[in-house]
Amino acid sequence: MIDMRKSIGIMLLAAVMCLQACDKNVFYAAERDVDESGWNMKEPVVFDVNIEDTLQVYDFFIDVRNSVHYTKANTFFFINTTFPDGSVAYDTLECPLADVEGHWYGRRTGRYVDSRYVFQRHVIFPRAGRYHFEVYHGMRDTNVVGLKSVGMRIEHFGRVGD
Repeated sequence: MIDMRKSIGIMLLAAVMCLQACDKNVFYAAERDVDESGWNMKEPVVFDVNIEDTLQVYDFFIDVRNSVHYTKANTFFFINTTFPDGSVAYDTLECPLADVEGHWYGRRTGRYVDSRYVFQRHVIFPRAGRYHFEVYHGMRDTNVVGLKSVGMRIEHFGRVGD
């Protein structure tokens, strides 16, 4: 009985170590729930990221969780980035969620579908400090029904000159 517990403990420890190793390049990851019954276009999802290393190169991703009852084949986001000096950059990202026949591209788990989209690759932050990201939905409807959450993931890519 003791050997069985020891074996299970070792397997669990190995699984945890494996999962941590898979995310070794993650610099920042956060997810924010939105009002699934109607996310208003004027209500941003906000992410604040502190950057200290201006020689690091990053890849940015936007994560989307939608209900299987979401009626659109895609969604658009407006992403406003406020830099430490107060200047602002504006971007738009299209996220295709399903094909023309309605089959989801992302990973379905129960009543939700999880998808990840490249926002920007090989980004170098020009200044150290706090970066403020506001993500708004960019759909025609004022209130979008069926989106569950929006996430931002930033991964280390390398260093300038590598």
